[in-house]
Amino acid sequence: MTTPPPAASPPTEAAAGTAPATRTMMLWCPDWPITAALREHALPADTALVLVDRGEVFACSPAARQDGVRRGLRIREAQARSTGLVSLPYDPSLDERTFEPVTAAVETIMPGVQVIRPGLCAIRIKGPARYYGGERGAAGVVFRTLAAIGLTDLRIGIADGPFAAEQAARATDELEDDVEQLVVIPEGGSPWFLGSYPLEVLEQPKLTVLLKRLGIRSLADFAALDASDVRNRFGVEGALAHRRARGLDHRDVVARRPPPHLDATADFEPSLARIDQLAFAFRTRAGEFVDELREAGLVCTALQVRLHTESGEVSERQWRHPRWFDADDVVDRVRWQLQGTNASDHGLTSGITRVHLVPEIVEDLADHADGLWGTGPDEGIHHGLARVQSMLGHGAVLTGIIAGGRLLADRRVLIPWGDTPAQAPTARVRDRTQPWPGRLPGPAPATVFAAPLPAVVVDARGNPVDVDPRGLLTADPSFFSAGPHDDRRPVHSWAGPWPINERWWDPEGRVLNRFQLVDHSGSAWLLLLEDHAWWVEASYD
Repeated sequence: MTTPPPAASPPTEAAAGTAPATRTMMLWCPDWPITAALREHALPADTALVLVDRGEVFACSPAARQDGVRRGLRIREAQARSTGLVSLPYDPSLDERTFEPVTAAVETIMPGVQVIRPGLCAIRIKGPARYYGGERGAAGVVFRTLAAIGLTDLRIGIADGPFAAEQAARATDELEDDVEQLVVIPEGGSPWFLGSYPLEVLEQPKLTVLLKRLGIRSLADFAALDASDVRNRFGVEGALAHRRARGLDHRDVVARRPPPHLDATADFEPSLARIDQLAFAFRTRAGEFVDELREAGLVCTALQVRLHTESGEVSERQWRHPRWFDADDVVDRVRWQLQGTNASDHGLTSGITRVHLVPEIVEDLADHADGLWGTGPDEGIHHGLARVQSMLGHGAVLTGIIAGGRLLADRRVLIPWGDTPAQAPTARVRDRTQPWPGRLPGPAPATVFAAPLPAVVVDARGNPVDVDPRGLLTADPSFFSAGPHDDRRPVHSWAGPWPINERWWDPEGRVLNRFQLVDHSGSAWLLLLEDHAWWVEASYD
């Protein structure tokens, strides 16, 4: 454990009139994506390895760097520099998954670990330093604890504030001691320590360019500026960067709180072979599951049900609720899932041995609290629809959602009450966030006909109006009728055509033209022209 010798005596106190930063220990594991990949694929530590993201090198091992491989290179160039290079796709979830045991090991000896990102975490050092006899003693315990789980390449920096502590941890690369890499900055010495660092460590490119134009090259030059002048010139972000340069990091270490265990399971021995038996036996556990959520101040709006059978099969499905699940709703979902697995109402193909409930989405109970006058009407609607579903089946009650598409009828999709668009048939529900050239902009018509009504559009002489191959009208529309029994209406104004070419590469694709017409009474209509035939798609009320 080493502290780098100072070039000059560090100050013993922070600047007058400023609040001291939180004393922080920062744990840094260099090249953590590489470490995680080596562990996952059981590769030797001296392997020349690169992780590839979108065709470029995202991370490279020390052996690959010795061959000249650097981050940002194209994979072909990296392979040309290192003949024995091993390339793997970069997986961010792998970094998080493999770093979780490290965080858990540290939490066994020190509470309040904040994960900045996989490979970097912060701890408030004040409490552990008192317990382990000083900051160096606490760091030594961390080194020994992580070495016991096989993590030897660990760097620790201790300073005032997370920013200075991170720079101290990275400064361990300059130390000669390969056993325990530790840099401790004395309390109040962060401004002295950070003074020689370049502006790039602030990770604010625009601010760095402006400061360099003013002749400022280091954090010491930046820290020497007046705080009020910096705020007036560079705004809030500049003022916060100025505080970090002065060693007065405004950020605090936010301790990680493990989420409460909200899952619920019910085991049955012997297994239950009837749906009605399972629903009756599981009702009590479902009520306990809902009560446990309410005691934690939560309600469940998305629930995953896993059913384990005696033969080893597992049935999984996610259910959503328009409001939140109560005990009866949970039992109904379990029963519906069983009825949807080709099992009759009287018996199952294999007995159920376990029911596992996983609350996928939980929300604050306060967000679903009753209003000033109660929620009687809403409750009545929810219970009534749920009752109809329980009697007639899951698909007996439908609700409308807005999906993607070009035509208005395509954007209106009916799905079972309580389901999400992801659970509906993918052939019917299209992603509304995708671009849809030809989609009608707002405001949308108030009335959309389930099936387009046949229409007639003629010119002043009574001849049908059409669109030629160049997309131009053959004549101005003068009269039209909406529906087979509608009288002809004079056209007051019109706009269009707007062509829609769906699946132009497909022989069964459609070519349509959309028009807007306003009759003499001021009513607006949306019409379609397809294969020389007119149709009324919607009307504006």
